Amino acid sequence: MVEARLQRSVRGMVRGRPGGRQEPWAVTLVIFLVCSGLCTSGAALAQHARPFQIGALTDSWGPTPYIAGLRNGLVALGYCEDQQFVMGVRFTQGDLAALPAAARELVQAGVDVLIADSDNAAKAAQMATTRIPIVFAGVADPLGLGLIESFARPGGNITGVTDLELEIGPKRLEVFQEIVPGLKRVLFPYAAHEVNAAAATQVYRDAARRLGMELMERPVRTEAEAQAALAQVRKGEVDGILVAALSAGALNIGGLVLEVASQQGIPTMHSNPFMVERGGLASYGPDSYRSGRQAARLVDKILKGGKPAVIPVEMISDIELTINLKVAKALGLTISPAVLSRAERLIR
Repeated sequence: MVEARLQRSVRGMVRGRPGGRQEPWAVTLVIFLVCSGLCTSGAALAQHARPFQIGALTDSWGPTPYIAGLRNGLVALGYCEDQQFVMGVRFTQGDLAALPAAARELVQAGVDVLIADSDNAAKAAQMATTRIPIVFAGVADPLGLGLIESFARPGGNITGVTDLELEIGPKRLEVFQEIVPGLKRVLFPYAAHEVNAAAATQVYRDAARRLGMELMERPVRTEAEAQAALAQVRKGEVDGILVAALSAGALNIGGLVLEVASQQGIPTMHSNPFMVERGGLASYGPDSYRSGRQAARLVDKILKGGKPAVIPVEMISDIELTINLKVAKALGLTISPAVLSRAERLIR
């Protein structure tokens, strides 16, 4: 019966648009069904009248690798799904403007913990509540965004795992140049209303200047605008396309980039392996799934009575280079052995 309920919820939520009715506590990823109802003795929890309700907020089209990693991290820590915790995902299908309302809906549903998987999701969660604990993953600059008072003592109801996106960005562009010899003109589409857009763009702008590249910035505000901008891209006019973490899910920029890159034969650089597995050339950055598992440890502390105000924000522990050799071959790229030897993962 539980599996049937979850399956119905998956179909309903995929069809729904932002603001539509959704079952708030139905887990919305089929792989979440694996191990459901299986417990270990690892979670030493005080008696609780009902399963802890964990609400995940994302601007993506469904549960992201961050959210999947967090769920599986809780199971690995010994929590029994459906008996000790239930996770519901509220997603806005690339619509950043819908995040505040989605966050309020989770608060009104009575969640025990809010999960946010991006800068904008974290800010929306912060605006929605100062009482319910919030754990973020995939946030570039929690201090600069005003989410926390300090890394050691966040000070409010928020803690989490930062992905150091602003620090990683210049190195990502440098690695892109090493993978694609002669890389000069790099298209950079991004969601203009992302909360970290200005800071991230300046970081890439400075790095491009230092590396002798031309950063062709394309700020967009709607998915239609992103689609129109990318539809005009032609091979020969750009040497590569950069998809930063701040725009991978917003406005479906990551998916649109993969489409045009495949059609035009243009190399792409991404922020995490998720897009490389789906046809991108390379990524340099943290593994989102591992970030989620790291964040699960912070949720564990909160469920056992810890306060976010004194739970230090953690930094992502692993930065990885992933290269899709099948895509490289299709593009006619010969990647140097020196670069290949530095890759943690090669997709063949």
